[in-house]
Amino acid sequence: MKSLFALLTLLFLSLGIQAQKVTLQDVAQGTYRAQNIYGLKPMLDGEHYTQISSDHKRIVKYSFKTGKEVEAIFDVTKARDCNFKTFDDYILSPDEKLILIQTETKPIYRHSFTAVYYIYNVKNNTLEPLSNNGPQQVPLFSPDGNQIAFVRNNNIFLVKLLFGNSESQVTKDGEYNKVLNGIPDWVYEEEFSFNRAFDFSADSKMIAYIRFDESQVPMFSFPWYKGMAPAKEDYATYPGKYEYKYPKAGETNSTVTVHTYDIKSHVTRQMDLPLDKDGYIPRIKFTSDPEKLAIMTLNRHQNRFDLYLANPRSATCKVAIRDEAEQYIKEQEYGSIAFYPNHIVLMSERDGYNHLYLYTIAGNLVRQITKGNFEVTDFLGYDEANGTTYYASNEGSPLRTAIYKIDSKGKKTKLSTKEGTNNALFSKNFAYFINTYSSKDTPTEITLNDSKGRELVTLLDNKQLKSQLTHLNMPTKEFFTFKTSQGVELNGWMMKPANFDPNKKYPVIMHQYSGPGSQQVLDKWGIGSFGDGGMFEAYMCDKGYIMVCVDGRGTGGRGAAFEKCTYLFLGVKESEDQVETARYLGTLPYVDGSRIGIWGWSFGGYNTLMSMSDGSGAFKAGVAIAAPSDWRFYDTVYTERFMRTPKENGDGYNAGSAICRASKLQGKLLLIHGTADDNVHYQNAAEYSEALVQANKQFDMQVYTNRNHSIFGGNTRNHLMNRVANFFLENL
Repeated sequence: MKSLFALLTLLFLSLGIQAQKVTLQDVAQGTYRAQNIYGLKPMLDGEHYTQISSDHKRIVKYSFKTGKEVEAIFDVTKARDCNFKTFDDYILSPDEKLILIQTETKPIYRHSFTAVYYIYNVKNNTLEPLSNNGPQQVPLFSPDGNQIAFVRNNNIFLVKLLFGNSESQVTKDGEYNKVLNGIPDWVYEEEFSFNRAFDFSADSKMIAYIRFDESQVPMFSFPWYKGMAPAKEDYATYPGKYEYKYPKAGETNSTVTVHTYDIKSHVTRQMDLPLDKDGYIPRIKFTSDPEKLAIMTLNRHQNRFDLYLANPRSATCKVAIRDEAEQYIKEQEYGSIAFYPNHIVLMSERDGYNHLYLYTIAGNLVRQITKGNFEVTDFLGYDEANGTTYYASNEGSPLRTAIYKIDSKGKKTKLSTKEGTNNALFSKNFAYFINTYSSKDTPTEITLNDSKGRELVTLLDNKQLKSQLTHLNMPTKEFFTFKTSQGVELNGWMMKPANFDPNKKYPVIMHQYSGPGSQQVLDKWGIGSFGDGGMFEAYMCDKGYIMVCVDGRGTGGRGAAFEKCTYLFLGVKESEDQVETARYLGTLPYVDGSRIGIWGWSFGGYNTLMSMSDGSGAFKAGVAIAAPSDWRFYDTVYTERFMRTPKENGDGYNAGSAICRASKLQGKLLLIHGTADDNVHYQNAAEYSEALVQANKQFDMQVYTNRNHSIFGGNTRNHLMNRVANFFLENL
């Protein structure tokens, strides 16, 4: 069945009405971005939830049963002594009597930021600063709600609310580029995806934290120029530089240790953790037992995961759970682990697919909760009272996710009703859930549902966006599969021009990311190079191009064997599959096989370089944005997870080096990078471009001053999109 948008487009054309066209300015500004609801948090009573108002002035309490507003529990216009007009986020205290209001947020890296927090008393309508001594990071309420710990300048501080908000310093050795307490270093934050490395004990008497000693980690620096939007006036004449610790593949990591701090006695202890000298500690978490601190560790190869239960006072550590893999342990294992009074719920790929496992709190396996040739994509909760587990999975298709519950006897119930992509947030008592749904043809819809999955109320339907889209010259979007010459079936999507003529020959632009475990071929709204409903693709379709995306080997959703087959030789099979895609497309009667382009960002940019340099000449033009060019330049945690170290796997690093392939580049290339990219360093573009020069390969290059890995700010993103579009228009 043709999509609604396609039918509407045909209707417009048949009536002689000129449909509106998507502009690149629209894409850059997110004109057609789907609306969402922010700051959703279930409340303790199981009957209500809170969210941030669209103007970021209020925290509003809503009924799960009706979806209607009950009251505003915080309002900037009504709170006493409130000197700010809007806020960014909030944290409820465990008893919901206090709220931390987040303001003046300043990003540091991907997950880290500083902010100025205020303590709001719900009953008294009073507001006071958390601290007067400078911005804070990652504040956390103690379980009894009487204390708040936070980090400032790499040290942990403690505010006691019952003692006039008295502030004390827990650690004192924190120092930039040397020691971090309670927050991760750069590589931990980026690759283990967290920003707080401390926790309170269940009885609120102790704080446990990870200490990162990065003094021996090699320093990396990049220049700051004056630039614009914003201008850095200090560097108007002479450039400055930014220095930070960044461990590249095979180099020295931070030395990590776990400590506990007794709040009453002020005694600090180091846990006697039998960690490999070069091992990782990606998470710590106190269980509901104050005498059990969970410490999660990985060896440097990241193929052995250990869950230790430590006594925070005696410092003894005992292995409770061990999981091993031939290649590597995925982040979901330690990122989604959940502790309950008597149980632990853990994700693992030990049977070949990502599934949930139930353990006793002591670490004894009770049962495998989910089974089958599908992936659990998200753990949503466990009702310990009746043994029911709630989760999202792609059972039925790796392109789609649905919400399920499964009881202690293995009886499974599908709770979501619409085919596409579903995500859920459950109430504390699991009586209700808020479902966020979209599909390739349906912008985000958010509904309130009961425990049986019945929709009670629609909270958001993006009706306005749907109306806007009916006036656009939108292309169709179709899913397809094909088999490579090696017999591997790959999933893809294709967007054809709205006025597609099967008798014509069209050029094709392929976009991909291709990184390990990633997926771009999904039945969800916003599929496209830049999100926002695939509007960049819509623009290029209007210019007469077919837009294509294919998830090759190494991508997610299809089990461990498919995902991990690229192990030790990152980039080789991934690029082979993009070349295979180009060959397949060239066999289609409506495709001009001599005019196929490819592009991508980050890993997608890297795979663009690899795919254009295999000697096949499959691509006439390509754009690589913020691309790694040799894995020796990238960080330890990510790179070694898939490649081990350069010393251990020199052949793999050479095979996966775009620099080593530079002399084989075929087709027109545009290389794009930001000079202040803290993630994929500009070094990658500099060294790769030099390799092209020495190989006498002509290419185009676009450098963005002072821009990081996301390359935005001022007019930057608009300029970039025009640069990419015009390059393909001129060369394809």
